[in-house]
Amino acid sequence: MTEEEGEEYKLHAKAELRFEVDSKATANVELEMTDGMSEMFGTELTKNKRYTFFPGSKVAVFTWHGCTLRLRGKTEVAYISKETPYVLYVNTHAALEQLRVKAAEDDTRGPRILVVGPTDTGKSTLCRILVNYGVRLRRSPVYAELDVGQGSIGLPGTIGALVVERPADIEEGFQQTAPLIFHYGYKNPNDNFKLYNLLVSRLAEIINVRCEQSKKVNASGVIINTAGWIRGAGYEALKQAAGAFEVDVIAVLDQERLYNQLKGDLPDFVKIILLPKSGGVVERSQTARAEGRDSRIREYFYGLKNNIFPHTFDVKFNDVKLFRIGAPSLPESCLPLGMKAQDSKTKLVPTIATNSILHHVLSVSAATHVDQDIVETEILGFVVVTHVDMDKSVLTLLAPAPRPLPRNILLIMDIQFMDIK
Repeated sequence: MTEEEGEEYKLHAKAELRFEVDSKATANVELEMTDGMSEMFGTELTKNKRYTFFPGSKVAVFTWHGCTLRLRGKTEVAYISKETPYVLYVNTHAALEQLRVKAAEDDTRGPRILVVGPTDTGKSTLCRILVNYGVRLRRSPVYAELDVGQGSIGLPGTIGALVVERPADIEEGFQQTAPLIFHYGYKNPNDNFKLYNLLVSRLAEIINVRCEQSKKVNASGVIINTAGWIRGAGYEALKQAAGAFEVDVIAVLDQERLYNQLKGDLPDFVKIILLPKSGGVVERSQTARAEGRDSRIREYFYGLKNNIFPHTFDVKFNDVKLFRIGAPSLPESCLPLGMKAQDSKTKLVPTIATNSILHHVLSVSAATHVDQDIVETEILGFVVVTHVDMDKSVLTLLAPAPRPLPRNILLIMDIQFMDIK
């Protein structure tokens, strides 16, 4: 076949085409289904439509009854696999759907499932499949993201949730209409364990309120993705999240040790299931993770297809209020009377604009004044500091919308982004 015709793959029933686009590739890869029926992470492909995948993409296309797929462009790897856990994942969806049916009939709360496991076991993929299958049955589940290193809702350094009304777009993922996002500010839950648990509990509280406002959302349930931090304090964070969200089911991916730990530590009414990871999941290096965070931030400002045009403008130091969450650790003897060292981890610390915040991502808080509980207030969006002029007392910001900023309270992340086009 010519390069334009691409490489053709014929899949039999219950098989999966997996392919990766090299993160350093200079060209994209196109996928087209020319015959049969197939789906990607629970979203059905349209026949004869070309889908574009960018460098770094990892894709798995599953078919129940057989299909023909065509790939155009250079992939790092592409192969057909018959060994796929996809059927087990869909069986998990079917069990959740039975609980949804009963919840709708009884006007009670639908199922809440926490997806846990080590890094690079396909937790996000399983969540996407479960959400998509629920939406295809006209449910409106809440998807909650607790993995601060990934930031599939919002950016890395945040946790968030959204009500999903339609299947994820093949290329661009879920439509993020009015997501609920909280600023954490770090890329690892262990960087500020107390703050992380505080925000998880706050997110769960607001999701409970949202569910109470809609019978459909309440019956549809909540699907919760977690970080790959499963030992020590990470394990405690998983148990805390399970309690905060009052989950009914925990799906453990590829970790029998974690499965047995949870079985022993959680009450009997929480059903714990062990599922295999997909064979297509590969372990990412620290460099690959950093590149993934960078890509996610770039996508926020420029769009997945580089079709969004962000704005750059100046703001005076005096026109914004900068804060960090978490004061430096001090000995107990240096703390105010009655204050414990851990209390400083959730303390709001006013910060003066200096060159030290250059290239840092800032969250725009929804708070309207500093007397509010800013730590537990959701955020409206993000900007990046691209220049600091100490002589003129001016910050230059990269923003998704033109001036003015919607609010003037900005929270500094311990995450940087170099705006190099």
